[in-house]
Amino acid sequence: MKKKIHYNGIIAPLNISNIDTDVIIPKQFLQKNNKIGFGKNLFYNWRYLDEKNKIINPNFILNKKEFKNAQILLTKENFGCGSSREHAPWALLDFGFHTIISSSYADIFYNNAINNKLLLITLEKSIIEKLFSIVKQFPGIICYINLIYKKITINNQSFTFKIKKDIINFITNNLDQIDLTMKYSKKIYMFEKTYFKFF
Repeated sequence: MKKKIHYNGIIAPLNISNIDTDVIIPKQFLQKNNKIGFGKNLFYNWRYLDEKNKIINPNFILNKKEFKNAQILLTKENFGCGSSREHAPWALLDFGFHTIISSSYADIFYNNAINNKLLLITLEKSIIEKLFSIVKQFPGIICYINLIYKKITINNQSFTFKIKKDIINFITNNLDQIDLTMKYSKKIYMFEKTYFKFF
């Protein structure tokens, strides 16, 4: 399988801090336990003006034509706070996002997102503000992300970010937690051989 190292797409600006998981996917939509179908209710209370999702809020950023096909979400600090529901990254992925860019994330959301191959990039607040300024000036602009070089390129400007090597390996090779465990199969075998010989 070819490694996926490029994460490119239209970048949508959601200039709000402390967006919690109940905003990302409200509790009334958590009945299902598979990962499909949550995207239509992403940011439900912000995207719609009624309870039957028929009246679209024209002022919400994701309803604007420049950002309807956005794949990268730019937002403020502490994204994904609140309850620990895994449905939040499911909804973001199902809607079409493959990357979130923020200055910080809630810990449980971060782990849930990475486990579901939703790429989370952390940048300093000053760089986040620069990105918001660029997107405001050029709505619908494409952002280019290279995981190997740990670099974001937009409007002919490049910004580097930090991300753990293990996370890059996990995402680019489409691994899961079982795959990670099996990397230590020899050590597990030796432990079992040593430990269980006494029983």
